[in-house]
Amino acid sequence: MHELSLCSAIADTVRDHTSGRRVERVNLQIGYLRQVVPDTLLFCWGFITDGTELDGSKLVVDHIPARIACRACGTRTEIERPVLVCEGCGGTDVELVSGDEFLIESIDVESNEEVH
Repeated sequence: MHELSLCSAIADTVRDHTSGRRVERVNLQIGYLRQVVPDTLLFCWGFITDGTELDGSKLVVDHIPARIACRACGTRTEIERPVLVCEGCGGTDVELVSGDEFLIESIDVESNEEVH
């Protein structure tokens, strides 16, 4: 279960970028071709953050579909299985356009500003 180590790395990165501010939400992009089980990742987030300064923060996963672009005909195809074949011409000279992402898109922190 590599999701546990992924969550640990995400939590470390979040801590490094929030300077002790209370984190409400971490927005994460994960591409279809990354071998990450979203439900397991969310479970591990709760386990990793329980009792820490990130306790209560929410991990939100944006699933990015895998898309290829055919170099021969220019067709862009969203793939649902890891077979990189152009839907337009059947060619295999394709470029991966999306689906390999694994990044923290944003971190929402609690505002300390008073409302007047």
